[in-house]
Amino acid sequence: MAIYMNNGATTWPKPECVARAMSDFLTGCGANLARGSASKRDMGTLDLVFSCRELLASFFGGWEGDARYVTFTASVTESLNVVFKGYLKPGMKVLISSMEHNAVVRPLRRLETTGVSVEVLPCDEEGFLHPSTVEKALNGSGVSMVALSHCSNVCGTIQDLDSIAALCREAGVPLVADCAQTAGILPLQAEKLGLSALCFTGHKGLLGPQGIGGILWNPDFAEKTDWFVEGGTGSFSHLELQPDTLPDKFEAGTPNLPGIAGLFAALEWIGETGMENIRRREEALGALLLEGLLSLPGVQLSGRKTMDGRLPVFAVNFRGRDNGILAARLSDEWGIETRPGLHCAPLAHKTLGTFPGGALRLSPGWFTTVEEVQKTVGALKEILST
Repeated sequence: MAIYMNNGATTWPKPECVARAMSDFLTGCGANLARGSASKRDMGTLDLVFSCRELLASFFGGWEGDARYVTFTASVTESLNVVFKGYLKPGMKVLISSMEHNAVVRPLRRLETTGVSVEVLPCDEEGFLHPSTVEKALNGSGVSMVALSHCSNVCGTIQDLDSIAALCREAGVPLVADCAQTAGILPLQAEKLGLSALCFTGHKGLLGPQGIGGILWNPDFAEKTDWFVEGGTGSFSHLELQPDTLPDKFEAGTPNLPGIAGLFAALEWIGETGMENIRRREEALGALLLEGLLSLPGVQLSGRKTMDGRLPVFAVNFRGRDNGILAARLSDEWGIETRPGLHCAPLAHKTLGTFPGGALRLSPGWFTTVEEVQKTVGALKEILST
């Protein structure tokens, strides 16, 4: 039986209700969205999609919980592309941190070739972006957007989103939050924070399937953002141009309806289980794993050395050891799944001093057991002794 320590990549296993909801949709409903005769099955799909939008708007503290301001995408990467490429124009300037994932970095580097300016703000050796650094940058030449990953996918460091959001509000600069690692784990109140867009994925902390993500919009910001995918929406079919009404504006084509069904079931499961209960359990497991890792010979832990200000995502190296070989041995000899390398975040590894070799990442989740944490530490100890 595999021991899964790669929840930073995707949570696994999922609550049983997720697969059941997806199967039920495909076998018992299956109607397309707003593209039928208003049969019972058609109305069932409409109800599912609206209900999921509504729950997400409430879950993330959206504008009056209005379901219209939730856009479904395939992933947080697609969400960020929609926001960046729809809003940023030549001559605009965007600030990012040095801990960003390639989901932020790559589309912005592409936009640099069109005349968008990108400034990377340095984080400290633990991967933390000090709000004073943001404040200083905002006081410089005209800034059009700040884009920030709420939590590092490499080392688990949580950024001070509250303080940075307050600075952006005061400066009148849109703030786009990449909440891939925190959605479903930390409480988020987008309207209260004044976020322009909250980008999320369904398959990590939200415990849903892969292939579904989204954006929660500030209505004013959404109005200023152009779409770049056009086509059928199941609405306004008399128009030959993309409608500018939300949510249709950003949702051309058939959405991932089985994915929405699975995500909706996962959100309901989180509501029943309690997000705070999930957070406390994962933090306790993280504390146990952290203690074990720090006890190992030659360990070099990136990020914070306690559970304060971090999620249970740990990046480690061991002196004289190749993290890729360690990951392979853990998998082949012990059935323990981790992730070595650069984790799609070379900027972050440069900040942490682990580029180009990267690190071995271990990330427990809700379904991880104490025994699995102990076995993982024991396996590493035995491998390191040989």
